Amino acid sequence: MSPDTDVRVEAIKRFGTYGAWGWFKQFPADQVARLEEQGLGTIWLGGSPKHLKPIRDVLAASSTITVATGIVNIWNTDARAIGDEWVALEADFPGRFFLGIGAGHPEANADYSSPYDSVSRYLDVLDEAGVPVHRRLLAALGPRMLRLSADRSLGAHPYLTPPAHTKIARETVGNGVLLAPEHKVVVDSDPVAARAVGRPPVDQPYLHLRNYVSNLKRLGYTDADIADGGSDQLIDALVAHGDAQAVHRQLDEHLVAGADHVAIQVLGSKDPSVELAAILN
Repeated sequence: MSPDTDVRVEAIKRFGTYGAWGWFKQFPADQVARLEEQGLGTIWLGGSPKHLKPIRDVLAASSTITVATGIVNIWNTDARAIGDEWVALEADFPGRFFLGIGAGHPEANADYSSPYDSVSRYLDVLDEAGVPVHRRLLAALGPRMLRLSADRSLGAHPYLTPPAHTKIARETVGNGVLLAPEHKVVVDSDPVAARAVGRPPVDQPYLHLRNYVSNLKRLGYTDADIADGGSDQLIDALVAHGDAQAVHRQLDEHLVAGADHVAIQVLGSKDPSVELAAILN
């Protein structure tokens, strides 16, 4: 059952307009505190963790900021165990943790099959465990998973997508559904240098994973764009670069296209709070 409109609206507001996206265990306590002080709405923890223990450290190092997973992989976790962990975190840090789940990649998961049905079954168990619909979200790229995110969660967290995808995603999920794309950035006004930082983490592994490649082709990119580490046109669409103001303008293209929130992944930095402060001030 979907949450009522007021509950969904309040949950979406918790994310704020911008968030910081990093890998599990990437943000030490001092960075977490700075991100909260800077007014970021959400800290996103990416990867495929087998449990939620790192979430507790981030929540404990802050007091108000929302924390979300981007994502918990359904193939290497037990839905009931994850649901029980969510319940325990909710008891200790009420209202602050949102559980993002997804089906990962067929290349990385030997048990991969029928992702739509598998995610649906995982959500059934989360229902039984007591994880509310409005406190979870789905990794979603294609139309079926986007619609499922609208029907059975707060919304979608698309990864490695340009604003053109955000426009299509908003049309698919409709209004009143969280749409929170991730976007990579390099704060560097030299486009050659910026691409040198941005291209490797896009190419490996994403330009070799079927679901991401299929999504990019749906948006009109060609085999030539995807080959050899990605064309400049593709890399520029997926990794915003320039000075801080130019990066901010590129990120806001997602908001114009219909996003509620942009999860910003800073590349090439040991302390992304520095770049985020420059981008968002």
